[in-house]
Amino acid sequence: MRMDMVRKANRADKRSSEVRTMLRTAGLRPTRQRLALAELLFAQGNRHISAEGLHDEATAERVPVSLATVYNTLHQFTEAGLLREVAVDGSKTYFDTNVEDHHHFFIEDENRVVDIPVSGLRVEELPEPIPGMEIARVDIIVRLRRIPS
Repeated sequence: MRMDMVRKANRADKRSSEVRTMLRTAGLRPTRQRLALAELLFAQGNRHISAEGLHDEATAERVPVSLATVYNTLHQFTEAGLLREVAVDGSKTYFDTNVEDHHHFFIEDENRVVDIPVSGLRVEELPEPIPGMEIARVDIIVRLRRIPS
């Protein structure tokens, strides 16, 4: 039993060290709140989460952080290239831990964002950008809803 606790603590220390390095590499100071939120965000692999969802997770883990701080931190992580913002509509934004170019399904009934497999969509024949501008990224969100039975 004691050995399991030691192993778990060692894994947590290693994860904390990796998160600290990731933040520093991105040019962010690893404050206590940033570390705690980053550990919650990145511990589960690639995923999509709203600020409210992350705030709920932080509250459940007893991380003392306000919703405003969660929003600010998510935007700082996005600007640093650690997250990708997925705006579903004017009132709902998700943050994606997968920053590679890809597109999304939005499941309306569940308010859930899911990656579209890379092989599942091709974007061709984009319009010419306005003079002096370049296309930075193409985001496609395919909205899904359940078929009534």
